[in-house]
Amino acid sequence: MPKIGMEPLRRKALVDATLRAIGHHGSLNVTMNEIAREAGVSAALAHHYFGSKQQLLLESIRSMLRDLRVDAIAALNSACGPRERLSAIIRVSFQQDQFTSETIAAWLAFYVEAQRSEETRRLLSLYTHRLRSNLLADLKRLCPLDDAARIAEGAAAMIDGLYIRHSLRAARFDIKSAIALVEDYLDAKLVPFNGALAPKH
Repeated sequence: MPKIGMEPLRRKALVDATLRAIGHHGSLNVTMNEIAREAGVSAALAHHYFGSKQQLLLESIRSMLRDLRVDAIAALNSACGPRERLSAIIRVSFQQDQFTSETIAAWLAFYVEAQRSEETRRLLSLYTHRLRSNLLADLKRLCPLDDAARIAEGAAAMIDGLYIRHSLRAARFDIKSAIALVEDYLDAKLVPFNGALAPKH
């Protein structure tokens, strides 16, 4: 029998292995056997913990979203004032671990899967709602609500668009440049409202 406490470790190992396997394949076209082999466990154990590949894939999305949420909360808690909090959200969106080849492949594969899976679409919708909500929470402290909502939508679209362009190598820019582009957008949009500019470091 497995030692007490091993299940959470093995479940995490399987989730991590799923993301690596998707990264290697560039799609969700991976088998439980391949994932289990990547994790160093048996396929039977993988089925025991998750039941099916679909459930393991969904848990992998949840894991990515949890990690992103934890990072966002930590960044927001260390920021002072609404404009600095906006900068924190942008930095988290472009942090280094979001740009590994495996993470990029997983995100793109899950977005494709969302076109035919209601549960996957629901989970990814949580991410888009959370990003917009985080942006709006501080933008509405800097400008009227209607303007804040429009700017939040624009900033969220830029973040997602720049991520996709970077992942597809459709544009040659680094993380610092991506952050600067979104910061410039926010600065330009906020100028009419007393010019709440990005903090200078």
